[in-house]
Amino acid sequence: MIKYFSVCFLLLTFCSFRLFASPQMPDYIIFKGDTIATYNLILEQYLQRHDTTKTEQLFGLSFRNSTDGSFSFNCWRGYQAIYKIDNDSLFLVGIINCGERRNGTIDKVASFKKMKEVFGSNFINDRVYINWFSGDLSFPLTNKVLRWDGVFYKIYEKETVVNISSGKILKTENVENYVDNPKAIDRKNKNKVSGILFKKIKKAKWISIDSIDCSEKYLVTIGRDGKVSKVTMLGYQSQDTIDKYWERNEYDYCINTIFNSLSKLQFDIIKDKGKPISEDIYIEIWFDEKKGKIENWTH
Repeated sequence: MIKYFSVCFLLLTFCSFRLFASPQMPDYIIFKGDTIATYNLILEQYLQRHDTTKTEQLFGLSFRNSTDGSFSFNCWRGYQAIYKIDNDSLFLVGIINCGERRNGTIDKVASFKKMKEVFGSNFINDRVYINWFSGDLSFPLTNKVLRWDGVFYKIYEKETVVNISSGKILKTENVENYVDNPKAIDRKNKNKVSGILFKKIKKAKWISIDSIDCSEKYLVTIGRDGKVSKVTMLGYQSQDTIDKYWERNEYDYCINTIFNSLSKLQFDIIKDKGKPISEDIYIEIWFDEKKGKIENWTH
């Protein structure tokens, strides 16, 4: 087998990112009198669309450093935004320093000054109409997190989803993002899914390791319907790397054997903002020639 390609650089880059990408503070939305955390970056869409300067600041708002010059690993943007739904419209009502609201104080004078500097004449009656945003805005109904990217974005089991068109509220509904099918495999805990996959992969009819060694890192994609839709090798996802470091029949054998062993599985369905999504599950397998068995090396 022709396989000498190293993924060390990829893994080092990934590990470095995870090291410095600390969990980030959310923004807030005022909805029916309650102030709720939201993990939707709406203000950033405006900033990035209207400020073309290639710096770590947009309209004077500092990324990675807070607006008072201090540094926080948990607030790379340097500020937090506060939104409000009022009279079927979405408004920006505050741009605050990191942690201000959590600490129980908000400097409204400084907040309004920032908003005036960014939005100018569009800052009216101490707020800005968010006419640049169209899409779905969500915030949690419970504290049960279904999925988290480890840094900022979270999907909750139950959420309120607000559908917005150019700042106008079109629809508001409460949704559940987990479809629990008694006949399907539970996947609420993502960390347990790789173990479920390995049990099926282990039972596949593998040929001798002397012929083909499929020891590798894989991504198994569970589609929006809860069924496995694709299997790829983490370090060999482009056609060029596959052709350069693998015999094509060997690569296809490894991928197809894993996919076929998983193709009949049916998992519960995961949603985001009430819409089914697919997700990738990392799994690493190792064929121990001396022990004559396949091992789960997923960490």
